[in-house]
Amino acid sequence: MIKIRLSRGGTKKRPVYKVVIADSRRARDGRFIEKVGFFNPLLPKDKKERVGLEAERIKYWLGQGAQPTARVARILGENNIISMPANANNPNKAIPKKERKKEGDEAAPKAEAPKAEAPKAEVAPAAEVPKAEVAPAAEVPKAEVAPAAEAPKAEVAPAAEVPKAEAAPKEEVK
Repeated sequence: MIKIRLSRGGTKKRPVYKVVIADSRRARDGRFIEKVGFFNPLLPKDKKERVGLEAERIKYWLGQGAQPTARVARILGENNIISMPANANNPNKAIPKKERKKEGDEAAPKAEAPKAEAPKAEVAPAAEVPKAEVAPAAEVPKAEVAPAAEAPKAEVAPAAEVPKAEAAPKEEVK
């Protein structure tokens, strides 16, 4: 697989990166197909010399199926070459670790309680649905009118039925 990634250069504790097109099986700083830019993390973000990219060549390689790494995708997104990746922002990173742990401890019991209740609720409708197949068909129009949060629950139960119904006739035929 072809990747758009960073190749490290510079001296010890003074990194400078090349943005390269390389085979994913090659070493990080090893052989590459083409150099399409550079990145200097030591410069401030507002400096123009921090990042240099050949947008046309990057767009060409993206069209050929090259996949950017997470860091390169973020750099490309900041330079408006691609749309910003969804998982690029980590808001918890700015919070000190001690406070994160405190929040995590408080959030963990709250998160576990609904998870424990949710499987019980899902099991009961699944047991009731196979007894009367007409009921889910009547509930489908209600799911369309219902809010979006309730709609997936209504859709999950009929989807679970379909494979079971299809599997039973196949076994009988054999």
